[in-house]
Amino acid sequence: MNSNISICKGLECVLVWSTFAIFGLKEISGTAPHKPGLETYSLEGKWKINNANNSLALVADVPGCVHSALLKQGLIQDPYYRFNDLAHRWISLDNWTYTKAFSLPPDVSSNKRVNLVCDGIDTVSAISINQVFVGRTDNMFQRYSFDVTRLVKDSNVIQVDFTSAITYAAEQRAAHVSYMVPPECPPPVQKGECHVNFIRKEQCSFSWDWGPSFPTQGIWRGIRIEAYDVFQLVYLTATPSYDHNTKHWNLQVEAFFDTVSLKPLAGHVTIHIPKLQTQQIYEVTLQPGQSNSKLILPVNTIVPLEYWWPSGQGNQTGYNMTVAVSVAEGYSIEKNIMVYFRTVELVQEPIPGSPGLSFYFKINGLPIFLKGSNWIPADSFQDRVTPEILRNLLQSAVDANMNTLRVWGGGVYEMDEFYDICDELGIMIWQDFMFACALYPTEKSFIDSVREEVTHQVRRLKSHPSVIIWSGNNENEAAIASNWFEIPSSEWPLYIKDYVTLYVNNIRDIIQNEDKSRPYLSSSPTNGEESIKEGWVAKNPYDTNYGDTHFYSYLDDCWDWKSFPKTRFASEYGFQSWPSFSTLQKVSILEDWNYSSNFTAHRQHHSKGNKEMMEQAALHYTLPQSTDPLQKFKDTLFLTQVMQAQCIKTETEFYRRSRSEILDGKGHTMGALYWQLNDIWQGPSWSSIEYGGKWKMLHYFAQNFFAPVLPVGFEDIETLIIYGVSDLKNDLALSLLVKAYLWSSMEPVCVGVTDAVIKAGSASPIYKEPVNDLLKRCGNCTRLSCVVSFSLKANGQQYGPDNYLFLSSLKDAEGLKKPQLSATVKQEGEAYIINLQTTNITPYVWLDVGDISGRFETNGFLMLQKTKAVKFFPWKPTSTSELTKSLQVRSLMNIY
Repeated sequence: MNSNISICKGLECVLVWSTFAIFGLKEISGTAPHKPGLETYSLEGKWKINNANNSLALVADVPGCVHSALLKQGLIQDPYYRFNDLAHRWISLDNWTYTKAFSLPPDVSSNKRVNLVCDGIDTVSAISINQVFVGRTDNMFQRYSFDVTRLVKDSNVIQVDFTSAITYAAEQRAAHVSYMVPPECPPPVQKGECHVNFIRKEQCSFSWDWGPSFPTQGIWRGIRIEAYDVFQLVYLTATPSYDHNTKHWNLQVEAFFDTVSLKPLAGHVTIHIPKLQTQQIYEVTLQPGQSNSKLILPVNTIVPLEYWWPSGQGNQTGYNMTVAVSVAEGYSIEKNIMVYFRTVELVQEPIPGSPGLSFYFKINGLPIFLKGSNWIPADSFQDRVTPEILRNLLQSAVDANMNTLRVWGGGVYEMDEFYDICDELGIMIWQDFMFACALYPTEKSFIDSVREEVTHQVRRLKSHPSVIIWSGNNENEAAIASNWFEIPSSEWPLYIKDYVTLYVNNIRDIIQNEDKSRPYLSSSPTNGEESIKEGWVAKNPYDTNYGDTHFYSYLDDCWDWKSFPKTRFASEYGFQSWPSFSTLQKVSILEDWNYSSNFTAHRQHHSKGNKEMMEQAALHYTLPQSTDPLQKFKDTLFLTQVMQAQCIKTETEFYRRSRSEILDGKGHTMGALYWQLNDIWQGPSWSSIEYGGKWKMLHYFAQNFFAPVLPVGFEDIETLIIYGVSDLKNDLALSLLVKAYLWSSMEPVCVGVTDAVIKAGSASPIYKEPVNDLLKRCGNCTRLSCVVSFSLKANGQQYGPDNYLFLSSLKDAEGLKKPQLSATVKQEGEAYIINLQTTNITPYVWLDVGDISGRFETNGFLMLQKTKAVKFFPWKPTSTSELTKSLQVRSLMNIY
């Protein structure tokens, strides 16, 4: 929901009459033509900034930050280049001042109320206008509104004096003398700053295990002057509810006003949804000051209503709604927002044959398996994150058959456009509040700031159907329960009390008052209802019989599905990889292009991360052998992506096939959100999309393992088992084709066909055969010499992707040969066709066009035929010649 209107509260209302007639304010009010209720004057654009000692003075863009301004003026190198995260630390340690001269029309100061409205100040500042102090800020996530009625003139100067976030956090920590609130500092490998939990700012801006430390300063969201004489509409929200008794939909429309009048004002609110032929008019009384009103709008049942569905389950239908507020004095405000109709329910109930409780979501009454990933900030410098970048990343999620993203609690509440696009694309959002991997203070000033933050964000976001759940924090229940910070047991009650104070008594309290339309969890991971029973901090928040789990294991063999937890909901899991060479090349030089270089060590913020990737890869693949150092480095980067993709494929397929079954008391898994979707810079991480938008091999694999219909194969006790998995609403009668190939031949040595029915929204075994029986049946096959592929078809149509199962590690495979791979490019409409040829079965065929932005139809695949045509979809104009010049085709066999 987008809004250019601001301020809040006050209203008592009585329904006077309703109509489906044409909407007309003049007839309603009986007054003269209406005056505009609000005048807005943007302060965005060019500002002047200077550091504390005035040694640097330059022009800066608003919205923006100091780092971006210095970069645009050529005063610093790219902050992401090589070791500049350390070299540029001085910027965040300095105190910067933003100044702007601005003019207002002569009559603005005659308004009864003039406010300075700041949608986002990053973070600690003192603001003055015309050298008169206006107010302070200390929360990046708050919306601030300051009364400047008596300060503004025709010509004005606004000044925002920032204090270093690093300095402020340290001062707040020093002032907290009664007890420690850990952690003090991030691990040294992260090269970050300390005490981030003492400042309400993007937590990962002080560093994380996948990103740099850039504690920015600046005006990062909109800033403006708002003038009005009578009232202002600060927030307008609409949340749907379905009455199961009457079978009717209602909309709860909530308006938040700021009324300047010293006495109550009589007026009308008219709500109109043209496409649904729904309109109601309410008589209202606006009380002085800030207040809010909840209006219930029954939706007309004459017009068929379409629901909002997640991607893959239906359309994302929305309706334009107009809300007009008018008062007898002749002032009016009119606003349009989109409204959507969908219900969400988090089901936690007993499961026959299993201890604990279920944990799954129903959307519009339909159980939905949540498929997707975790979202982190797309850049350390938020002014560089454009709606185009967001759309590319979010479209990439949908293109990989995802229906859910978890907005992780160590980043930011994303801009309005993010949620608008998610509404449009059908991406469900698990929305964390911005607390992560730390304990937090609970002094009154901190809690008051958090309450303002949460209230603002809930009002801003709750009209979005994409947001299906609020979650209090990332991993803080687990931090206490697992004693991450080695707190003496005698002090646990104190920290549990603080935890409950923040996430239950305050954040949950606000949610219960502001938004009853979607569930709230106090943390992730959590045991949900069981955690509540245990006083909000469970003994084991990772209990697979309850709630959601986070799971990471880098030492266990990721090809062994038995190492994964058979959980109710996997909300975090993953493996690292490096980005492609073309992405790294932009921020490094020749001496950095070695897996043991200072650069690769510096860029890795996860302890032993580079070593763990190689150890995991070495379990199943021969490590790169090239004598050319640069080629060996490129091969190593490639192999980390192979390893990551195969690991997460195995784990995700395990979760998807566990949705319908209970085995040994475990199962009924209804969500798989791997860590993580996107990158904040060019470095090793758990992401499937590189900084800049390029898909890693994992993202291409996700396109397959999240497919709506999928055959999943695995081994259990020397038996090949294949499950049919379906997210569809209808049953499918299909044929399962199972083929065995010798690595040395492109003709299958045997083919089997099995008929199967896959029930709607389920996963079940459709094929079982002892591996030894299969090998004997297929002639010369052994575990080392053969690979098995399988697919689902009906009436000549294939359902879902081809899938495969390796019967041995590829480093041990017999008959694998280095292929002769070739490719030609031709244009077909707006896409391009890559025609591939190979001489042998080829694992992990990888197409790369360097810096040309776009994605392939498929990539990283097992090529079992001599020829294959693959489409390339460019995101920017290109040409056949440019693609031909840039295209590189490789496979696993090229690294040996």
